[in-house]
Amino acid sequence: MRYLLLAILLLARPALGLDGKAILEQVDRNLAPESFEMYRKLMNIEPDGRRKEYVLYTAKKGRDRVLALFLEPASDEGRTTLRVADNMWLYIPDVGKPLRITSLQSVVGGIFNNADLMRLEFSVEYDVESIQEEGDAYILSLKAKTEFVAYDRLKMQVEKQNLLPVTIEAYAASGLLIKTLRYKDVKDFGDGLVRPGVMETESPLYLGYKSVMLFGKIKKRDFSDEVFTLNHMPRVKELR
Repeated sequence: MRYLLLAILLLARPALGLDGKAILEQVDRNLAPESFEMYRKLMNIEPDGRRKEYVLYTAKKGRDRVLALFLEPASDEGRTTLRVADNMWLYIPDVGKPLRITSLQSVVGGIFNNADLMRLEFSVEYDVESIQEEGDAYILSLKAKTEFVAYDRLKMQVEKQNLLPVTIEAYAASGLLIKTLRYKDVKDFGDGLVRPGVMETESPLYLGYKSVMLFGKIKKRDFSDEVFTLNHMPRVKELR
């Protein structure tokens, strides 16, 4: 029904205009189910070619709860991050209690920050200010709904045919370009989920550096509310 409604809206655009909100919500659904588990590899690449790699297990429930468990490297194994709405925590086994962190910090270094690592749905954090058509793509101009969102504005290029993001430019409130995210290598993850398998980012603030996220298994899964609590952070590994 959701896909049928979106198709009707898009077919009716000459008379009604493009529905940016519907398109953005469909982008969210095309990237992942509302609740799911996922495995990712993250690579930070320095100008001289040196790199550091992480493997993460991620779980998300609904529109405002997500966590990530570090599997590799061994030095970070067992670390867990948790996000509930705009609140974020990091659990380090040797410390033994969750620590508050912010969206603009980075527990992995490189160009990806905590907001990139524990991203909520775009339609949860952003309003569509305008939408334009450029060839085979829609260009969405997005504005953060609150001051707690990591990026004040996004310029998102969305492929018309599959309603998947191609590039996203992230801006500060001052208008400064913070980073550009590029989605690549569309592949079939099963259960009807066809989406990019790679996300790369670069920043004019870190010339020569690159961070890459490789998406492995993405599978729809329901979780109890307890999983996304501070008390459960030491036991996230039991989900696997």
